[in-house]
Amino acid sequence: MQRLRLSRALYFFSIYTKKNCMADTNYVTQETFDKMQTELHSLKSIDRPAASAAIAEAREKGDLKENAEYDAAKEAQGMLEAKINQLEGALANARIVDEKTIDTSRVSILTKVTLTNMATKKKVTYQIVSESEADLKIGKISVTSPIGKGLLGKVKGNWAEVTVPAGILKFKVEDITV
Repeated sequence: MQRLRLSRALYFFSIYTKKNCMADTNYVTQETFDKMQTELHSLKSIDRPAASAAIAEAREKGDLKENAEYDAAKEAQGMLEAKINQLEGALANARIVDEKTIDTSRVSILTKVTLTNMATKKKVTYQIVSESEADLKIGKISVTSPIGKGLLGKVKGNWAEVTVPAGILKFKVEDITV
C-alpha cells in the first residue's frame, strides 16, 4: 500500500516536472548546455545502473512487503528518473545563445548590467541568465526573477522600479555589456 502511494506520488511528480519543464524556452550558453548534457549522461550511465543494482540487492533479501531497504531503493530510483526527465526536458527546450550576437543596447538574456540602487547608492553588476544558471553569489540572476523581469528591455540611463517581496527597489541602469 505504501509503495503504491509512493509510486503514484513519483508518477505525478514526473508529469508535473515534464509539463513545467517543457513550457518555457531555456536560453543557455554553450558551456551550460555542455554541462547539462554531461550531467544527463552521468545520470543515465552511472547512477541509473547503480539504482537498479541497489534494487536487485534489496530484492534478494527476502519479503518485499516489509523490506525497508527495497522501498528506499525504489524511492531513490523514482527520484533519479524524475531528475533525468527534468533534465531531458530542459535540454529539449534549450536554445543556445551565442554571446557574440547579443545586442548590448538593451538589457536581454546573457547581458551584464551595472546598476545603481537608488536607495543605497551602491553599484552592483548582474548577468541576466536562465533559471538553471542563476547563482546570486557570482552575480547571475534569473531572467524570471523580479529584478530580471524588471530590467529586461531597459537601455543605458533608464530607471527601473522593481517590486520584490521586501518592497519596491529603484535602480538606474549604468552600463550594459556582454
